Formats: sequence, structure tokens, C-alpha cells
Amino acid sequence: MEIASFDDLLQAARSQPEPQRLLFVFAGAELPGDATPAQRADFAAGQGGALVPLMCVDKRPEDIASFAALVDESAQFGHDWAMVFAAALSGTLHRAPSSEEAEAPLQRMVDAVKEGRVDAFIPFNRQGEPVRLG
Repeated sequence: MEIASFDDLLQAARSQPEPQRLLFVFAGAELPGDATPAQRADFAAGQGGALVPLMCVDKRPEDIASFAALVDESAQFGHDWAMVFAAALSGTLHRAPSSEEAEAPLQRMVDAVKEGRVDAFIPFNRQGEPVRLG
């Protein structure tokens, strides 16, 4: 299934044979200190910058009503994020992974975003639309 929206991600996760836990890393965009004048101009125009993890959370798909609900919940933490990276962790024996079991994979995901290794994740903009990076 092609993921063309956040709702597609929820539908795909809910339809898997094994229960899923979704992992999210919310990232902000920052301008590196050694940015060139062209990079500074692009950043001022809303383009470019380095993605920096700000917060993360794991959720069962059935605990997310919609992308708008996830955005509303994220606002409680006071971070102005630009993109959210999503991944899924599959359960076994008809049991979804617990939050405790998701902790290490979620931390690896945060580390991967810090290092720019994001190919394994689905990035969404603030409107819930998948974004193509690179």
C-alpha cells in the first residue's frame, strides 16, 4: 500500500496481521552555524536547514483518532516542529509491543534522525502529507 497521507499510515497499521505500535519523532528545522549565505536565504524563505529531533512518542494506532489529534497533543509540549517521522514496530503472537519494548527502537530512531539517516521512516509535514526528502 502506498502511503499518500497520515490516514493511509493509520489504515495500514490497523490492517496488519500483527498489532502495531507507531513510533514518532517530531523534528524542528535549524540553520547550522556554518551556513552559507545561500543556505541562509533558503532557510529564511522556509527551505532547507538541518532537522533536529525535539520530542518523540510511541502510540498504538487505535489510540490516534487523526493527524489533527496528534498535532493537538504535540502542542502540549511547546515545541515548534516542522516535520514528524513515523515508523511502525510490529507485535508478535497477536500482542502489540508495549511502550517499554518500543523505548529502544524509538531512541534508535531519534539517533537516526540526528544523523540524517531517515530513509527507513515516513516523514510528514504539519498538514499530514508525506514529504520527499533529498
